[in-house]
Amino acid sequence: MKRWFNVTGSCNPQRHYMVCLDERLKKIKEKYVDHGSYFVINKGRQYGKTTTLAALENYLKDDYIVLSIDFQQIGTEDFVDAATFAHAFAEILIETLEINGLDGREEFMKPLTEIVERDNNSLKQLFTCLSRMCRNSPQPIVLMIDEVDSAGNNQVFVDFLAQLRGYYLKRDKMPIFHSVILAGVYSIKNLKIKLRPESEHQYNSPWNIAADFDIDMSFSAPQIAGMLQEYEADHHTGMNILEIANEIYAYTSGYPVLVSSICKRIDELICGSEGFESPEKAWSKDGVAEAVKNMLKMSTPLFESMVRQLDNYEELRAMIEGILYQGMKIPFSPDERSVSMGLMFGFLTEKNGQVAIANRIFEMYLLNLFLTEEAVKSEVYSKGDSDRIGFIKDNRLDMDLVLKKFVEYFTEIWREKEERFIEMYGRKFFLLYLKPIINGTGNYYLEAQTRDARRTDVIVDYLGEQFIVELKIWHGSEYNERGEKQLADYLEYYHKDKGYMLSFNFNQKKEVGVKEIRVGNRTIVEAVV
Repeated sequence: MKRWFNVTGSCNPQRHYMVCLDERLKKIKEKYVDHGSYFVINKGRQYGKTTTLAALENYLKDDYIVLSIDFQQIGTEDFVDAATFAHAFAEILIETLEINGLDGREEFMKPLTEIVERDNNSLKQLFTCLSRMCRNSPQPIVLMIDEVDSAGNNQVFVDFLAQLRGYYLKRDKMPIFHSVILAGVYSIKNLKIKLRPESEHQYNSPWNIAADFDIDMSFSAPQIAGMLQEYEADHHTGMNILEIANEIYAYTSGYPVLVSSICKRIDELICGSEGFESPEKAWSKDGVAEAVKNMLKMSTPLFESMVRQLDNYEELRAMIEGILYQGMKIPFSPDERSVSMGLMFGFLTEKNGQVAIANRIFEMYLLNLFLTEEAVKSEVYSKGDSDRIGFIKDNRLDMDLVLKKFVEYFTEIWREKEERFIEMYGRKFFLLYLKPIINGTGNYYLEAQTRDARRTDVIVDYLGEQFIVELKIWHGSEYNERGEKQLADYLEYYHKDKGYMLSFNFNQKKEVGVKEIRVGNRTIVEAVV
């Protein structure tokens, strides 16, 4: 059977190219399931939760009876009260047992059929029957519930969790599930935040027995390489597997659906297109960049979800804008509300004790989103758009001229602005000016390693040619010289002979304009506004 890269629904190794999950499954079994833990796998959208549960069900089947259900199978009407929920829950468990071929065991099925046949069951009666079922089971039972978010705003579900907690604490006397695994985007403590009014937001949970789940669900570069190795064995593209795996990881930080999306686009869209006529050309660094550019033009479920959450949580949006535009350094604290939300949705991560955007693609998408919203009313964007034709010569971007024209425009229009205003928004203005110039043809992203309140490096990719532009706030000649040396070192790292520096200088005696200097064997075009 021909396999492909899948970005919708659960992945199956018989049909799809996918990362080997054996090591992850082994850790989950030994660290959590074998210990009888109740725990929650809460990760961002399309982070491989459903695929992991499906693989885990198969991995555990020799030692456990696994009852895997999806709360999306239970309609909203089934949460109207305890009796309705108990009936629907029992029916789904019976269906699951039938699928697993366990429906022939009467002593196992009887407690559930009693619930289905009886009207007006309470949650207590449901759990009494579940306890009998677990007592009669020939093997320990593991309960998996996917998409718990769909039930998060229902009091019946909160009461259901409370019953699970009660039986867990007394399971030596009242048998119940050996292990319970819930999966969804929202953590249990934040389920009440999901849909309740602001005044009712609470962080207390009836399920505080849950073990902390600390298994890394992202893909490492070696894991991506393993997946590409399987693809290469089928297609013989001649790609440099380790190089491409590292490049994909550099853009995605291993976010599962982003990894698969890049691979899918190279395989199905890039390969054979103009400039990428052969598979070897497509499976290259340039092919990865082209796939990313294509992805950022599309409206995907993941990006749509991101926009919705930013609209719902203004504090989270403001934090991300500060990180991107101003290089804000925010100490990492997972209990701070905005940080907690960003972690839960998968937008944020921790790097060196600071809050950071989770991956480069998210940075590029968010920056593009914010700049597009600004562009609607921005004179700076309009100016860049009107100037753009002059910057492109023989399909090459004239970055020297871009800086020269920006300095002229900025000096003319914004020279009267106060220092604090420029410090906060100067870099945004340059990005707004640059966006229409490369839009649709090139990409740019902010280099996370160098970004802070004083300095931001922008990596611009235009038709395969890269430009490194340092945007900085002037803090004296000594700091500027140190910045020149840092940029020269950075150019060496990227194997570039020429780089660009744009300084926002508040010194009254500053020399506005563009000049070319040499630092070692590197050329730096330095612009001052």
